[in-house]
Amino acid sequence: MSFYTEEVAIAPLADGRWKLVTDLVWEIGEKGTGYFYTVPAGEVTDLASIPRWAWTWFDRGNSRYAKAAILHDHMVCNSGFSPITASAEFAAALLADGVGPRTVFIMGMAVLWHNAIRKGGKV
Repeated sequence: MSFYTEEVAIAPLADGRWKLVTDLVWEIGEKGTGYFYTVPAGEVTDLASIPRWAWTWFDRGNSRYAKAAILHDHMVCNSGFSPITASAEFAAALLADGVGPRTVFIMGMAVLWHNAIRKGGKV
């Protein structure tokens, strides 16, 4: 299972977004692969961009979702990873933070669905 290499710190900004205070380092694949993905300190995020209709089920402020959301968004927006690859790492990161498999499945499908709609059906 993939894992975070160290603890991550974030700080709130006046506009409601958050700033990554420390690097977020994620090892892709099984532990020991040596393939690390880093989201640099200073990255600004809205944390989990959960649609308003889903707030009843998924609290966007849940700290167990935060690192996975930051990782996913950075992979998609700043590194050229495909939405499918980023979504797979999002799911692995949620599992690493102790999110249950059912919730991970639902959130993963929601992310893929959101990306498909945003990109006109192309994931």
